[in-house]
Amino acid sequence: MQSLLRWGIENSSPNEAPPPTNKLDPGIIDHILGKPDAQLMKEALTVGLDERQAEDDRLQALDDLEMLVQNIDNANDLTKLGIWQPLHNLLLASTTSDALRMQTLWIIGTALQNNPAAQLAYFDLDPLPALLKSLSPSSNSAETRSRALYALSGLLKLNAAAVRKMSVADGWSALRMCLEDSEIRVRRKTTFLLNTLLLPTSSPSSQANLQPNISLPTSENAPPPIHANSHASMLSDPSSVSTCALTLAAIQEEGEQGGSLLDALISALIEPVPFGVDGEIDKDDEFQENIVRILYTFATSCNGAFSAVQKRSLWGFLRRLTTTQGEENVNFGLTSGEWEELSGAVRS
Repeated sequence: MQSLLRWGIENSSPNEAPPPTNKLDPGIIDHILGKPDAQLMKEALTVGLDERQAEDDRLQALDDLEMLVQNIDNANDLTKLGIWQPLHNLLLASTTSDALRMQTLWIIGTALQNNPAAQLAYFDLDPLPALLKSLSPSSNSAETRSRALYALSGLLKLNAAAVRKMSVADGWSALRMCLEDSEIRVRRKTTFLLNTLLLPTSSPSSQANLQPNISLPTSENAPPPIHANSHASMLSDPSSVSTCALTLAAIQEEGEQGGSLLDALISALIEPVPFGVDGEIDKDDEFQENIVRILYTFATSCNGAFSAVQKRSLWGFLRRLTTTQGEENVNFGLTSGEWEELSGAVRS
């Protein structure tokens, strides 16, 4: 080894210029290092929108885009890259197949999850009519309806402005219809969403915990700076995340079909519409547990009061169950303390 080193030193010229290097092909660099996510997102969207491409290729491209927007930074880049509008246009287009619509809803829902910045960007496009239309069983498959609820949930959660617009878009009626959907996943997601919207949000002071190491303004200090990030809107206006009062009013309002959404929930608990391909299944434990959780939230967290008719229906239902199954076996996922609170609200 030492001999080789000595030979190299003796046969090298200190003044000799290094050999010229060839300019690397950008394609080779991309192959080695990988393309930036922003470029991958634009390329995936281009293929997904191209009607000349085979549908399988378009679906794969949209699936790739959905994987990319699982990263919250990439989801926020949808605005900067100008992707929201063409993505929404694909959802609106009459030529979009059910499969493509489902995949588009999946991308939208993933980008919106726990991301107020993305919620605001997409809400600017007035998306509620398109999302609610995607819940219709007459023109959408069960999978597409399920993805539509995923996207709708992403838009509505902790977004008072979007929840406020639900009444204008007849969104509460659409959710009421979902309680009778033949696809049980749609029913489950609907009830889970309703309970999420009904839950009171934390106080403004706890909202500050979304951004670490900041203190609330007092007489002795200035308001903390609001940095540009995914949750800036929540920090600058904590009331923008409160959906409880809006949802509470909506579920108690009498609908055009007669009765309120709360009445429909109680009916779905006591006499659920059979579901399945041939309507062969008449009960789902998770669906019932979700409804009971809504009723508990309504009565305890929101101080809601059941009407006399609602109390009679609920108490009769619960009494029949405890008689046939035993009181210790009837709690619908509630703790013993929660069950006592709900039972008390129904009996009072």
